[in-house]
Amino acid sequence: MLEESCSHINYMNFFLRNIVAKYTVKKSALYMKNIILHKIAANHISMAEIVSVLTAKFEKDCVLSHAEAGTRVASNWRQSGNLDCLALLRPRTTAELSEMLRICNEFGQPVVPHGGLTNVVGGGATKPNEIALSLERMNGIEEINVQNKTVTVQAGVILQHLQQTLAENGLLFPLDLGAKGSCMIGGNIASNAGGLQALRYGVMRNLVLGLEVVLAGGTIISSMNKMLKNNAGYDLKQLFIGSEGTLGVITRAVLKVEELPRSKNTALVALQSFDKANELLQFSKKHLNNNLSSFELIWQDYYTLMTSAPSPYAPPLPQVYPYYVLMETLGQDTGKDKALFEELLEKGLEDGLIADAVIAASQQQLDWLWNIRENVEFIFSVHSPVFLYDVSLAISDMEAYITKIKADLRSVLADVYVFTFGHMGDGNLHLFISCGEDNQATKHRVDDMIYKPLQQIGGSITGEHGIGLEKRSWLHLSRTPAEIELMKIIKNALDPKGILNPGKLLPD
Repeated sequence: MLEESCSHINYMNFFLRNIVAKYTVKKSALYMKNIILHKIAANHISMAEIVSVLTAKFEKDCVLSHAEAGTRVASNWRQSGNLDCLALLRPRTTAELSEMLRICNEFGQPVVPHGGLTNVVGGGATKPNEIALSLERMNGIEEINVQNKTVTVQAGVILQHLQQTLAENGLLFPLDLGAKGSCMIGGNIASNAGGLQALRYGVMRNLVLGLEVVLAGGTIISSMNKMLKNNAGYDLKQLFIGSEGTLGVITRAVLKVEELPRSKNTALVALQSFDKANELLQFSKKHLNNNLSSFELIWQDYYTLMTSAPSPYAPPLPQVYPYYVLMETLGQDTGKDKALFEELLEKGLEDGLIADAVIAASQQQLDWLWNIRENVEFIFSVHSPVFLYDVSLAISDMEAYITKIKADLRSVLADVYVFTFGHMGDGNLHLFISCGEDNQATKHRVDDMIYKPLQQIGGSITGEHGIGLEKRSWLHLSRTPAEIELMKIIKNALDPKGILNPGKLLPD
């Protein structure tokens, strides 16, 4: 009996100690929060205390310290060095992300969303006093609906992984980028990625049906629409597509998919003039029954560089032509599609539209042709430094624009190389420029010569890479003052404290 009483007393003591301990922890946390809030009001808040609040709230692997984050690369594109940030948040769910942003917003703590870190305009650049936010752990493919031709994914899904998974189910997600092995769907949406097949399928904006987004204050906007048509009020998802993480953090998406093609036909053709390239584009659109998926225009300078030593790729066609086009069709009837493609090339050669052509007859040859176009890293091994540009303009202005900027650059810079290629069908050109100098003054001088002519012809300073840090001071060349002011109003409405990706996209 005495033993039972002692056991009961010991249990009650243990129970009371736990209640006191829990109450003390809660009281301490509340006390600490009140102190921190008081410091915020007095502008005395320390960054370390904000990290402490986040660390106490979430599991250890959700909040990486400055030192832990510093073991990771800052960028997967050209920029060197490791991540230098206050902390790195890695939520597992939308609810966790919502709470993280609520806390950061309460403390006025800047947050920089990270995708696959393949952005080329500094969109994911993170300062030491900013918190990085990676959705790498939110990487599930939630639903593949074959009947409706949709897929529901979390933002951290790698593009190539999504494509491979869909292919196993007889489906195609047509966004095709050189960075597909590391870029994430959330980042693709936030930057409105374009890519190699935009001519046929459109850019990311055309492939998104629904979105889930977390706003700066933690509010979850769930608009996971699966319908092709929904005219019920504002199409809110369009605000966040291409917003570069400045208005909200994309967490989930419903995407359109297509039937996996049964046929693929690819050829590299040589042309004697820009006009003939445009004629070939228009002829191909009409002749190929809407199967034309890619039409990549390559200037001679780029083709020669990519097919000369030390490049591993020999020239499949002589290097003497001013223009080359890498064209590809995707279809559902192997025999008919192949015959139609070959018929187009034969007709083009007979009529003098095409000067020369080679068709990929195997996977090895297919890879060879595409590597000539896509292996842009090779440029950096031959020339340094290299300034990268992507611009958008009407097809009718392309030849004169490239001629002008080459002349302008060569009139003021002694040693300059201009390598040009792009998605001719959707008006997007890429330029890699090397002038032997690597300083801010030279970069600004080259920017000026590349961007200002675009304003006069109604072009854009970016076709698919976005604004980020690098182009925000040039935004006025592509957007009117009224447009920029409206962008600022939207930003202030959705992120009044300006914590999301500060300093990006919008000029000061």
